[in-house]
This record gives sequence, structure tokens and C-alpha cells, in this order.
Amino acid sequence: MRNTMLTCCFVIPPSLRRRGAWPPSNMEAPLKKHLFFFDFDETIVNENSDDSVVRAAPGQTLPAWLREMRREGHYTEYMGRVLTYMGEQGVREEGFRAVIEKIPASPGIMGLFQFLKANQDLFEMVLISDANSYVIETWLCAAGLRPLFHCILTNPASFSSRGYLSLQPCHSHACPRCPANMCKRKLLGEYLAQRVEERGGRPFDRLLYAGDGANDFCPLVLLGPADTAFPRRDYPMHRLVREMQQSSPAAYRANVVPWHSGDDILHYLKKLLGRKVG
Repeated sequence: MRNTMLTCCFVIPPSLRRRGAWPPSNMEAPLKKHLFFFDFDETIVNENSDDSVVRAAPGQTLPAWLREMRREGHYTEYMGRVLTYMGEQGVREEGFRAVIEKIPASPGIMGLFQFLKANQDLFEMVLISDANSYVIETWLCAAGLRPLFHCILTNPASFSSRGYLSLQPCHSHACPRCPANMCKRKLLGEYLAQRVEERGGRPFDRLLYAGDGANDFCPLVLLGPADTAFPRRDYPMHRLVREMQQSSPAAYRANVVPWHSGDDILHYLKKLLGRKVG
């Protein structure tokens, strides 16, 4: 479990990258109460970042022969080809960075993160995304949000000696619902088990999960009655949650708070913590 996460898709916080600072010798004191998972594309940011990086390509588009190589369930493999093509066209890190840093945040998300920053003693935050480590790290650092996240679970990406951005799948799994490179249920379950072990067997009071896509639905089966899912309203995750609630209400136990804006999540968290809402 540990090797899967740390070698494939676990990104160490920058503040802990100095020699000897990871893994930590002891956990936070006091232990944080709530574990909050965030998706990235169309949750933290208001675009699909894979589409956004294409704006760095010549003419801000891809040739038809390349677009036709996309296959259902193998999108990361396709994006690897896209990035190779862009490298061959001369796109280098500065070109990617300029585009990534301009991706807009979703409505209300920056205000939500200001609240979470002010309450870091209560929330452990994890980013779980089918984007990639370079895009996520670059955007978070530009937005000043990287220190908020305990870790990032995603597809590894780095620049080769030729200056090409290369992409690797996060892990392998046997889930029939999820794309070949990532099952967020597997990642969430492994991460949670590891952290509870590191906390001396002490669980979190509740799990919170904010997302938008179909791949954000799979991990929700791990949430219990004390936990809360935040599906972006009228996006695939929300549709799948509603279908599950209607067809198998006993199988879905978590609270559901749909959101249009991060303000909707913020309102819920304030009520949860007994803070003044307004």
C-alpha cells in the first residue's frame, strides 16, 4: 500500500522536502478531526486542465489525427501522446506554465480555501485527481494554496531530458467502473488506512469529499453516515449520486450537499463547526 502511493502518485509537501523531514517522526498534535478530499479539474479549477494545456500548442489546437486517438477509459494514455506531440512542436515548461497559471478557479473556491486556511488545525486536506502532478503543483503554487494540502494523489508528470512533459499512470487496479490509470476508491481507501495507522489507530471524525466527475462517485461508497459528499450540481457525480439515492437508498449512507459555488461548501462547514453563517 505504502509503496503504491509514494512511488506513483503521492506528492510530498514542499515544506517537508528537506532532507530528513519525510516521513514525519510524529503526527500533528492535536490530531486533525476532519479529512477533506478535493478533486482538481472542474472542482478547484473551473476547467478541465487537460483541455487547458492544449492552449500552449501551436494554434491552440491539436490535429485531427491526434484527437481521433482518444479512447474511452484510456484518457491518460491519450494525454501522454498529446504531450509528446506538443514537445515535438517545441512547447517547453515556460509555455505550459504560462497557460496553467491562468486557469480560473471555480466560483467561490478561493473564499472556501481562505476559511480552511484559518482552520488548518481541524482539517487535513488531500487532493485526489486524474489530472497530473505538474499541472496541479504549478497551479496551486501560483494560487498560494499548496501548503494547505497534506498530499496530492494523482498521475506523475515530469520533464524529460529533451524538455518534453511526460505523463505516467497513477497505479493499476481491477475496478470495472474507473479508467485504467486510476480508481479513486482504491486510493482513498489506501490513504485512509495508512493515515489511521500513522495516527495510532485513531480515526478521523468525518470524511468530506468535493468533486464533479463520474470518477468521483466510486470512492463515495467508503463514506458513512457521519461523512459528507459535495457533488458539483448537475455534473456527472451529482447525477450518479441522485441515481444511487433513488435506486438503492440503503447502499448510500453519506450526507449530500450539492454545490454551485464554494460558498455552498463554506456555508455547510460553518454550520458544522458552529460558526456564524452570513
